[in-house]
Amino acid sequence: MKLDARLNLFITLVAVFMVCLVVGDMIGGKLTSFTLFGREWITSVGNIAFPITFILTDILNEFYGRKVVRRITFLAFCMVGLTFCIVYAAGALPWAPLALDPTWTGVTPSAFSVVFTQATKIQIASMFAFLIGNLVDISVFFLLKKATGNRMLWLRSTGSTAVSQLIDTIVISGIIWGGKVSLGDYVTIVMTSYLVKLGAAILVTPVIYALHELIEKRWKLEPASVEEEVEPPAARALEKTLSE
Repeated sequence: MKLDARLNLFITLVAVFMVCLVVGDMIGGKLTSFTLFGREWITSVGNIAFPITFILTDILNEFYGRKVVRRITFLAFCMVGLTFCIVYAAGALPWAPLALDPTWTGVTPSAFSVVFTQATKIQIASMFAFLIGNLVDISVFFLLKKATGNRMLWLRSTGSTAVSQLIDTIVISGIIWGGKVSLGDYVTIVMTSYLVKLGAAILVTPVIYALHELIEKRWKLEPASVEEEVEPPAARALEKTLSE
């Protein structure tokens, strides 16, 4: 099978998407804060990686259509699940005696537990929040594209993210922090995370336009129209390459 430029592009987009999603989940338990407008805002460091997934979801949706990006969404859901299973299996294995010695300077059981096995709840929460949020994103993106055609990319990109990430943030924050923090802190975490994600979605709009133009000119791919949603040009090109 020949890996032409279009197939390489698709593989690269999906690979970067998966890495950012899994890494975002793994580091999501750490909270950071910053002061803006005279108040402290608390947010997860997972928001470093997640804006990239917003970009790639919209790019894949734009060129390959919602049928393909839904498949990628379910695949990503399974990959996060696989990550959880591997981490859980690793945590269940017994420690070597030398690692239990007080003089051991490597990774200790308590350090491993704090970093990995205690993050399993975050991973599970993120799995389902991501699945719900991304499916909503795909649907809203399609509805906005149906209303505007191939015009106003910024509207369907930012609009779909605004709706989906509100749902995603409420779900995952409720699962992770429910009962652990006060209602005021929970609202602060939700609003801060959501505003960070929304702000990131707005700020990366020029990146989406740049990638959009690059893909059209460099890889000669055309955006999927609503009428071609069942099998858009990029998806047909991918199927043709895989069959050769």
